[in-house]
Amino acid sequence: MCGIVGYTGPRQAYPVVVKGLKRLEYRGYDSAGVALVNGDLKVFKKKGKVADLEENNVGKDLNGHIGIGHTRWATHGEPSDRNAHPHQSQSGELAMIHNGIIENYAQIKQELLSKGYTFKSDTDTEVLLNFIDDIKKNNNCSVEEALRIALKRVVGAYCILLISKDDPETIIAARKGSPLVIGIGKGEHFLASDASPIIEYTKEVVYVNDYEIAIVRPDELILKNLGNEKQTPYITKLDMELAKIEKGGYEHFMLKEIHEQPETIHDCLRGRLQVETGEIKMGGIQNHIDALVNADRILMVACGTSWHAGLIAEYVFEELCRIPVEVEYASEFRYRNPVVKKGDVIIAISQSGETADTLVALEKAKEQGAFIFGVVNVVGSSIARISHAGAYTHAGPEIGVASTKAFTGQLAVLMMMALKIGYAKGTISKERYLHLMNELDAVPDKVKQILADTSNIERIANKYKDATDALFLGRGYNFPVALEGALKLKEISYIHAEGYPAAEMKHGPIALVDENLPVVFVATKDSYYEKIISNVQEIKARKGRVVAVASEGDNVITTMSEDVMFVPECDEVIAPLLSTIPLQLLSYYVGVAKGYNVDMPRNLAKSVTVE
Repeated sequence: MCGIVGYTGPRQAYPVVVKGLKRLEYRGYDSAGVALVNGDLKVFKKKGKVADLEENNVGKDLNGHIGIGHTRWATHGEPSDRNAHPHQSQSGELAMIHNGIIENYAQIKQELLSKGYTFKSDTDTEVLLNFIDDIKKNNNCSVEEALRIALKRVVGAYCILLISKDDPETIIAARKGSPLVIGIGKGEHFLASDASPIIEYTKEVVYVNDYEIAIVRPDELILKNLGNEKQTPYITKLDMELAKIEKGGYEHFMLKEIHEQPETIHDCLRGRLQVETGEIKMGGIQNHIDALVNADRILMVACGTSWHAGLIAEYVFEELCRIPVEVEYASEFRYRNPVVKKGDVIIAISQSGETADTLVALEKAKEQGAFIFGVVNVVGSSIARISHAGAYTHAGPEIGVASTKAFTGQLAVLMMMALKIGYAKGTISKERYLHLMNELDAVPDKVKQILADTSNIERIANKYKDATDALFLGRGYNFPVALEGALKLKEISYIHAEGYPAAEMKHGPIALVDENLPVVFVATKDSYYEKIISNVQEIKARKGRVVAVASEGDNVITTMSEDVMFVPECDEVIAPLLSTIPLQLLSYYVGVAKGYNVDMPRNLAKSVTVE
């Protein structure tokens, strides 16, 4: 969570930093702040969004050619002016911003209190900053050396930017577990949590690795490890366009990203799914085909929406590849003692490629001899770098906090993987393989059909916007789609919603059904269709309000439902790529109808880089 930005160079730093913070607000928007050096060290911070900070700073002296800025998702201490970053050391000489959690901050704080330090905030960040300042004074050393000593003591995750009033050109940065990218300009450098604040100025970047310290000046970038040994920066060229992080005429990023899905799914398939020759070209699969075909089992490790993508992939892989699959919450996987051995394949699924729990889970599995395959959206991300092999989803930057296009990109990649592995293994026939290739190839056009007219879904959303609860039910491939639909509604509209396998409702959830409860069935034509029709009848018999996602031309479901959202018919293996689209739109329109900021739902952040 949290977004950080830094600049050092000939420009005025404040406009660069503030614009960058706006692009990173999806990472947290509880408070924001900026620190500048211009003769003196000045800190400006405010509870609320970046716009509140800007308004608060009108008329103030904001000059300076070096600056750091932060937009916060609160961990230690409630959202407030005093808990906002940057924090200033008690001496007034240093200012720091931090993304992450220092787990042993309480012990360090007690040591500093005994030395006479006082604290203005409840944050772990202020503790770390004063710890660095204390080391600097007691050891008569540089800020860089004090930071290095401090980081050897602290436990937790961090991305830190540190500036000193005595050094008006240098930003010292460090990273462990939380992302940091440095943009290289002509006589200037830009630092940020991801590349979105940087692409306006340069496309040459360096991704900082864990346990590295960066000393950044306008005309110099030095990387060192914690042992003070110099590292060679690896410069990467960004494949990202500025237009991709602008709204492009849409009211919200979420709506834009939903409507981008025909294009993003096509981009994901392009060059890989070659229907004409009957080939799927994925280098990460082909180069390691033996490990994947001969896997004893596959473990999919993910969080949130990515976990739902893993659940769908579990059905697909087991049917097409006949390999046992387990889907794990990364947050649970990392803390229990799972049985992982050589011959196991771990597929890590993450939009950002920086999810803290997933990263730690991978490190653990890698140590135990498992083969790691990353499915991520962000090029150069930590999961991409820790994996033995992988595949990017090519969904482009996703700014809306609730994942939409990244989810369908993950599904497209995972379905291609299963097809390629299953065909290589001989567990699906050539006829079935070619049929599913054609079905997958047709998805972008079918999604375009769904998005051509969304007025019916908007009408349904307005009808049910005042509901306090909702049930989402599905079977087979569409059960995880129901889970994802419920999650989206919770995230965007704050309506309590639960997803279940449709047959499980009789084991408890049916007690909730009355004439006020909307029950959303994902009921496309598949091998479970007759069964789910029976489940619809059971809800109707108890006066529940049935809303259905159904295949075009289905005249049966329309007689049983108050409202229907149609999708084009397709093979049940591919159906989740289509049936999820109306549920994304439903949650979007409900949130808008309730007057909420759907791009920035309360309490959420896009990239969960802390536990």
